[in-house]
Amino acid sequence: MTLDERKLAVLRAIVQDYVNTEEPVGSKALAERHQLGVSPATIRNDMAVLEEEGYIAQPHTSAGRIPTDKGYRLFVDRLAGVKPLSVAERRAIQTLLNGAIDLDDVVTRTVRLLAQLTRQVAVVQYPSLTRSSVRHVELVQLSANRLLLVLITDTGRVDQRTVEFPAGISDDDVNVLRATVNSALAGQRLSDAPTRVEELLDSISPALRPALTTVASVLLETLVERREERVVLAGAANLTRSTVDFRGSVFPILEALEEQVVLLKLVGEVDSPTVLRVRIGDENQVEELRGISVVTTAYGAGDTALAGLGVVGPTRMDYPGTISAVRAVARYVGEILAGN
Repeated sequence: MTLDERKLAVLRAIVQDYVNTEEPVGSKALAERHQLGVSPATIRNDMAVLEEEGYIAQPHTSAGRIPTDKGYRLFVDRLAGVKPLSVAERRAIQTLLNGAIDLDDVVTRTVRLLAQLTRQVAVVQYPSLTRSSVRHVELVQLSANRLLLVLITDTGRVDQRTVEFPAGISDDDVNVLRATVNSALAGQRLSDAPTRVEELLDSISPALRPALTTVASVLLETLVERREERVVLAGAANLTRSTVDFRGSVFPILEALEEQVVLLKLVGEVDSPTVLRVRIGDENQVEELRGISVVTTAYGAGDTALAGLGVVGPTRMDYPGTISAVRAVARYVGEILAGN
């Protein structure tokens, strides 16, 4: 059955009222709050059709109606209008994120900001190592036989290691090593860098091969240890704000969100900053999360995705506001990292 515009308007009003009030919605309340242009009796008939089609449900006898997952899906796909962020909200995003001093600070500020804007649980993935490239490798001489190796990626991730040499090394030799390493690695994907490191020994004079071997060993250790993908979370307490939003206890949801593999699955599946995905209720693959909604997108430069971010919350969610906040924050984060 194809719903006509009036029934769609009734469904939109039910979703909006239930999100705002947490109370089942009746025909009389709809007639009073919304300019639907029809009588409460007509609204009741429309609600009966919506219930028969599975878009709304009656939680208990003599109660109003609440949206089902199917109703929320239709609302998101066809009925949810754009809810732009206010000037103050956009200014707050820009000010907070522009003040970040490094990648860790960017991620920390982003996840806290997203939780505050949406009043949901925010999840932010660090830039994926499989999509990151080496920007620069710096070698700083600390003493006659010790260097500081600094690996910097195009997304702002920084790793520092000390390199110990059995014998002393001169400033000139350090300069040669630095130039050799950067000529081989600068611009290379991290996933390809180990192969290039292993090829370095063929590109330097025999006298410097022992020193380069030591540097290459430390570089390989650094690259191997950076394989782990990281995800951070904020705002878990927001899930406990309401007692009507979950099919049972909230604790299985909180326990699931403690698992990094679950968080990666939530935010790691969107591969373009131009795509936003909303999963509602049973659309979620993780059993413990089938009573919630997940709104995710990717952030990055242009069409290139570096990682994902999003929010987790009850299906009774302000979808237009949440979608706008997720999109806006992702865009700002991408711009900051692109200009890093």
